[in-house]
Amino acid sequence: MNAPDKAMEIKGTIAAIIAFLTALWGWTGWAVIIWISCVLLDYIAGSVAAKSSGEWSSSIARAGLWHKLGEIFAVLVAALCDIALSVITAGAGVELPIAVGPLVTPVVLLWYIITELGSIVENAGKLGAPIPAWLRRSLKDYKDRLDEQHGVSKMDTKTDTPHIEQSAQDPYEDIKKTLGYSDDEADDP
Repeated sequence: MNAPDKAMEIKGTIAAIIAFLTALWGWTGWAVIIWISCVLLDYIAGSVAAKSSGEWSSSIARAGLWHKLGEIFAVLVAALCDIALSVITAGAGVELPIAVGPLVTPVVLLWYIITELGSIVENAGKLGAPIPAWLRRSLKDYKDRLDEQHGVSKMDTKTDTPHIEQSAQDPYEDIKKTLGYSDDEADDP
């Protein structure tokens, strides 16, 4: 097989994967594609930035790949949450006041996309590209707002994990109200 044929084969495969994801998940498929693109671009930009400054290390690159694999697992868990929610509500015959579709996955994807974009901008800055201050600030502000809206107060810089705010309120209170469930019923045999 010659080079143009191989290139066409690769393009066809990529197009088929994109078509499959968007047909399967609709607009969420596009969010997955954007996220995967951001993950790849961030890894490439980070590697190039490290190489250009003479700081490239295979162990750090490998750690970056493990980090990306962790992101994939987190997105898969979010997708499984959405699937479980729709299967359980459909199987139980529960009709919610909202349409049950992808709820968790888009939020997780959006958070990762914003995180990856911030990292790409940071790596571009390390490569010497002038980065508008408003772009850095906007990405940081948007990520902070997402975290606040979903109960994350700040990131632990040592472990790169979020501090989750614990609410005194029952996290399932809204669902219990919707289903007409009361705490008194929980004690009945």
